Amino acid sequence: MSAKSARGLPRRSGVRGGAKAGARGAPAKKVALVRALSKLGYSSRSQAYELIRSGKVEVNGAVVTDPALQVAPGLTRIHVAGAEAEHAAWRCIALNKPRKVVTTRSDPEGRTTVYDLIADVDARVVPVGRLDLASTGLLLMTNDTQLADWLTDPATAIVRRYVVTVRGELSDASAESLTKGIVDAGQRLTATSIDVLKRSKRETHLIVDLAEGRNREIRRMMKAAGHEVTRLKRIAFGAIQLGDLPPGKWRDVSEEELRLAFPTAPRRTQRT
Repeated sequence: MSAKSARGLPRRSGVRGGAKAGARGAPAKKVALVRALSKLGYSSRSQAYELIRSGKVEVNGAVVTDPALQVAPGLTRIHVAGAEAEHAAWRCIALNKPRKVVTTRSDPEGRTTVYDLIADVDARVVPVGRLDLASTGLLLMTNDTQLADWLTDPATAIVRRYVVTVRGELSDASAESLTKGIVDAGQRLTATSIDVLKRSKRETHLIVDLAEGRNREIRRMMKAAGHEVTRLKRIAFGAIQLGDLPPGKWRDVSEEELRLAFPTAPRRTQRT
C-alpha cells in the first residue's frame, strides 16, 4: 500500500493510516513570570512555578510568589536563589535512553533518571516528549521551550518512528485497523503507518510511526489489538535519527541540524 507523506520522514511501504523592546518607542512585551523563567531556559514551566511559589525568586529586588506577575524579560531584573537569571545559551541534545530510566528530573523511588545520564550537560534542558520506563531510544532535550512546545504540538504532526516487538502474530487486518484508529480511555489512538518486518506465531516485529505523543500510545493500541509489547525503541523524531548512539550516551544537536530537519520550526531569531 502506498505511503502517506509524513513530516520529517521519507515515504515507506506498509500499512498507512527574555523580551526585547519592539519598534522605536514601543513598550517591551510583558509575560507571566513563570513563562519568563521558562523562556530564559532557566527551568521548565512546572519547575519555575515551584521556585516562585517557594519564595526563591526576586523581581527587581523583591521576593515574588505570584507566578502570573507580568514582567519584561531583558528589562526586569530577575534573581533565583540569589543568582541573576540570565538568558541561557541555546542547547539541544539527543539522548539514547536505556530501559529502567525515568524521564523525570527526580524520582521518589530512587530510580535512575535521564538527568543522571546528562549530568555533564551545562544547561537546564527539558525533555521533548516522554519515553516510559520500559521504552528505549531517542529522546531530544532542549532549553528552548518554544521549540519543545512546537515539536510536541499535535498540530505540528512531527512523526516519531519506533521499532516494536509484540507477542503473537499481528495480522494485516489488525495492523490496518490501528492505522484507522481505535478509542481507548476516551482517546483516539492512531498509527500513521505500521510495517511488518517479520512475524511468527511467537512474535511480530514492526516499524510503527506516530504523529502524536500520547501517553503509552503504542502499548495501549497493541493491547487493544490483543498483543503485548515486549520491545519498544524510538529510532527517529522527524528527521533526527538515533543512529549508532550507544545507550546512555548523548550528543549535541546543532541549530543547523534542527533547521534542516524541521524547516518550519520557530527560528532562534524569532524567540524572545
